[in-house]
Amino acid sequence: MPEANREGSLEAPTRHPLDWKSISFYDESALLAEMERVFDICHGCRRCVSLCQAFPTLFDLVDESETLEVDGVSKADYGKVVDHCYLCDLCYLTKCPYVPPHEWNVDFPHLMLRAKAVRHKKQGATIRDRVLSSTDAVGKLAGIPVVVNAVNAANRNPTLRGMLEKTLGVSKDARLPAYHSRTLRKRFEGATAGEARPGRNTTGRVALFATCYGNYNQPALGEDLIAVLRHNGIEVTLLEDEKCCGMPKLELGDLEAVERQKEQNIPAMKRAIEAGYDIMALVPSCVLMFKQELPLMYPEDEDVALVRDHIFDPFEYLASRHRDELLSTEFKQPLGKVSYHVACHQRVQRIGNKTRDVLSLVPDTEVKAIERCSGHDGTYAVKKEFHAASVKIGRPVVNQIKRNESDHYGSDCPVAAEHLSNLLGDGSSAEHPVSLLRKAYGI
Repeated sequence: MPEANREGSLEAPTRHPLDWKSISFYDESALLAEMERVFDICHGCRRCVSLCQAFPTLFDLVDESETLEVDGVSKADYGKVVDHCYLCDLCYLTKCPYVPPHEWNVDFPHLMLRAKAVRHKKQGATIRDRVLSSTDAVGKLAGIPVVVNAVNAANRNPTLRGMLEKTLGVSKDARLPAYHSRTLRKRFEGATAGEARPGRNTTGRVALFATCYGNYNQPALGEDLIAVLRHNGIEVTLLEDEKCCGMPKLELGDLEAVERQKEQNIPAMKRAIEAGYDIMALVPSCVLMFKQELPLMYPEDEDVALVRDHIFDPFEYLASRHRDELLSTEFKQPLGKVSYHVACHQRVQRIGNKTRDVLSLVPDTEVKAIERCSGHDGTYAVKKEFHAASVKIGRPVVNQIKRNESDHYGSDCPVAAEHLSNLLGDGSSAEHPVSLLRKAYGI
């Protein structure tokens, strides 16, 4: 561990752009040297041991080595640490005292992303990982009317799930999302008319980025959001010609695929913004992709910066409308006790706990925020080799939900919510905060 300045920085974390197009970024020897440097700092600190399985894996490798230091760990085992990092960014923004501007310049998530990118450049992705990260293609295929019932039935069949685990490596114990032939785009009835009421930071007109999950897997959730926005006098349309945000490909290190998706999404978003719309997405990972990851990949791209400055988390938007006295607070139904899991990719957006704040406006409603990782994390929980770890990570959240004896529980991340329902195993269903808000409005 470096000897200079062992104390952490007291300044706010800052993020360096991702230099992913340089030749040196893919230099494997330079990567391994940087991993050894950062791993040594992490070994000497160990503050992040409770966040995910990447850090316990690293520390176990060190503790089981002959030297009991990072230099005793085989570099061939570094990949075991990389495999357990799902780029949640919590270590960077909530735990690590050595992030920039500290001189040690530790950015663990982006170092793991670099390692994933180097591996992807060298080896490509497995069939399973290509399928799981191709959300648009799978959604379109699985949602074909003559196919959708068979796919959903197969996902619930223990025998077929066992075969899927053996052949493709998808855990038989993980809950897989249902698919719908009537997607959100097919259900959408068009933009509402009326004069928008702009706020200080919002236009009162929203172009919704439906997301793959919101379009193919939970279209009713998108309908709930649209109903809440329209109830508050906000004009809503769907973003034209959207593609996957790119987060599933980012998690694989397939940065070229991320670029292809960016080149389709950013122009469509720019057109909507120039037409007077704000951009909104239901899934925190999608918002984070446009707020943080793409701006760090393309720091000089003015269109990416434009989207970054005009995309909102739903409750971030609603909280802003409330500050401007433009949000309806006439609720018809109390929610009672709500256990609310704060999604990691929402926490690291640095917008504050806006979901809790808005739900707390409902009379006779008590919101208990749970700031622990659910363990689902993109595709991590559905992979055979990582499902047990995902259950271990998510168990403290489930235990808190049980202790709270709440009337409702849920998360802004719909896949995290499904994972928590699966772990609870009591037949209950998670409810998205947007759906709870619609219920409270009685609409």
